[in-house]
Amino acid sequence: MNQENIFVEQFQSPVGALQISTSSDKLISVLFIESKTKPMIAAEITTNNPAIMQQTILQLQEYFEGKRKIFDMPIEMNGTDFQKTVWQELLNIPFGKTISYAEQSKRMKNEKAIRAIASTNGKNQINIIIPCHRVIGSDGSLTGYGGDLWVKKWLLQHEEKFSSAAERQSLF
Repeated sequence: MNQENIFVEQFQSPVGALQISTSSDKLISVLFIESKTKPMIAAEITTNNPAIMQQTILQLQEYFEGKRKIFDMPIEMNGTDFQKTVWQELLNIPFGKTISYAEQSKRMKNEKAIRAIASTNGKNQINIIIPCHRVIGSDGSLTGYGGDLWVKKWLLQHEEKFSSAAERQSLF
């Protein structure tokens, strides 16, 4: 992808600043920004952003307000075929539910690849939207998360708060 075709905005969320990158028609990444080194500004939907940027910002706002449970913007996963398969499986975990890394490897019919799958989850560049935060340890512990464990905990509690009792049941 040509560098001139990448659009970048910052979005202030309840879990800190996020950097959103898009092409002219697909979401490329949603990354956590260290608040100590980057300015924390709220993104505004403006007409000079491509529609996909506007759509992503709006859907993230709705998610954090508890009004959105499913994201539906077009995304571009940049990685190996294996990584794309792992990240695609994450999209199958419903809002407000969690699975273990072991369960994820079983779903992928590749139980011996649990470490590779967990490592790949950690390389997810489209945080929150590709919900790697919904994968937890087999014992229910919160393990590994690129945005820090307090963010993972916050996101899971946020989803629990806005999901129905039926949605809150774990998948494993």
